[in-house]
Amino acid sequence: MAFSLVGCVELISVNTPQKYVNVTKGESALLQCLFTTSQETTGLTIQWNFDSKSSLTPQQIYYYQSGKDVITKPYEGRLQLPSSPSTTKNASIIISNMQPSDAGIYSCEVHNFPDVDGKSEANIIVNVLEKPSIPYCSVHGDLESGHRVTLKCHSERGSPTPTYIWTRLDQTKTRRPVLGRTTTTGLLEIRNISQFEFGEYECKATNAAGFSSCTLELSSELADGVIAGAVIGALLGCVLIILVVWFIAHKVKKQKYTAVKAPEATEMK
Repeated sequence: MAFSLVGCVELISVNTPQKYVNVTKGESALLQCLFTTSQETTGLTIQWNFDSKSSLTPQQIYYYQSGKDVITKPYEGRLQLPSSPSTTKNASIIISNMQPSDAGIYSCEVHNFPDVDGKSEANIIVNVLEKPSIPYCSVHGDLESGHRVTLKCHSERGSPTPTYIWTRLDQTKTRRPVLGRTTTTGLLEIRNISQFEFGEYECKATNAAGFSSCTLELSSELADGVIAGAVIGALLGCVLIILVVWFIAHKVKKQKYTAVKAPEATEMK
């Protein structure tokens, strides 16, 4: 009678119910990691790694073995650790005060010898949302009738990248469509400005975390102010050039006078 012995391969399985996590800047992120194993958890090890968009290699943020926890220094005071993972089969962590630099891929890796085969790792993609900062509105071009004018709007911060919408506000602050070419990057181009385009304009920067806005006023008075400012700037430039020329001429004249007086003083001796 022939007997065949078939070895029993033990398997471990690591999973997460969330493949993607979106969290607002400053809030906490729960990263769930659950595992199953058929063996006693005396040899259990848990490791969390973080792979940012700007990093070339993953960074270890947490390690667990034999009931001992090791937290990487940048995460000290920010990490809420799993409670009794060897009995709960739960390796989830909570990271507080999430910042845009915390966006990236987090991996949970669990091993429990002799469960050497199976799915031992789960990945979570984390996006940190940041409301757009108050945008800066500016006007570029000649505001006299018939000229091309460009309005620009830009937020220094915001994740994901904000989109921009220009609207015109009437006297009752009701939003009206703008007359001109607009882009989602914050540009409004008015090719042939006239008195009908003068008025108050609002730019709204929006993303998944919220919105911010800025306003500016287009008017003939603003055009006159720009012209007056240019004239004053030119006059000040001329005055500065005259002062520099006078100073150089005065210094040269003084040096020549000193050079002439020196020989006369020698002859008198």
